[in-house]
Amino acid sequence: MSKKTIIKAENLSLTFQTNDGPVHALQDINLEVGKGEFVSFIGPSGCGKTTFLRVMADLEQPTAGHITVNGMSPHEARRSRAYGYVFQAAGLYPWRSIGGNIKLPLEIMGYSRADQAERVKRVLELVDLAGFEKKFPWQLSGGMQQRASIARALAFDADILLMDEPFGALDEIVRDHLNEQLLHLWASTQKTICFVTHSIPEAVYLSTKIVVMSPRPGRIADVIESPLPRERPLEIRDTPEFIEIAHRVREGLRAGHGYD
Repeated sequence: MSKKTIIKAENLSLTFQTNDGPVHALQDINLEVGKGEFVSFIGPSGCGKTTFLRVMADLEQPTAGHITVNGMSPHEARRSRAYGYVFQAAGLYPWRSIGGNIKLPLEIMGYSRADQAERVKRVLELVDLAGFEKKFPWQLSGGMQQRASIARALAFDADILLMDEPFGALDEIVRDHLNEQLLHLWASTQKTICFVTHSIPEAVYLSTKIVVMSPRPGRIADVIESPLPRERPLEIRDTPEFIEIAHRVREGLRAGHGYD
């Protein structure tokens, strides 16, 4: 049985007009993301990975082509709160407690206080931060702050999670731990996740589908459907299957002219 399509891009292009002339950020992007998939976007700096995510989130407007998110335009999807967005930096307000930061979108959306409290408790448990509700961001490590940021994006229970290099600034040990936690979170919530990364091992470890992008103008160089099982201990990274997928990603990056 085929999965319901959650995100569909058709001949999508985006050109920024600058003082130095046009910048072709995305060109002729065609992609479908199915319900419950974990899709990573990988490619060199400036290849349009984040721009594509921002188009999904209605933060950038395409100049050609068409995209739907949950069967709607990105603008309609944003208004209906179809997705949560996790940025590269945790972006927590230092004067608000962790609970207060997570509550913020719920307050804006008009949830009752009882509903806010219940949701904060649930998402803190999901990201393994139960008991940290009254702490402030500066009292938490970088990895814990990013987990709180993920909890905030999950608080209003959107179907889609858009994640822009959320672990890029963290050291490898913390990153490995958060990758494991994110897979558990994905398994328990059944969300559809779109994830931007610069890390080949991270992309291969997390994803059901890896989208390899070429340098500007950003095009899709390869789409790799992962044969790995959904249950993935970190040790899977030492298996021939994992190494083979990583090699294909590397080849796709190289075929797209490698890194700038």
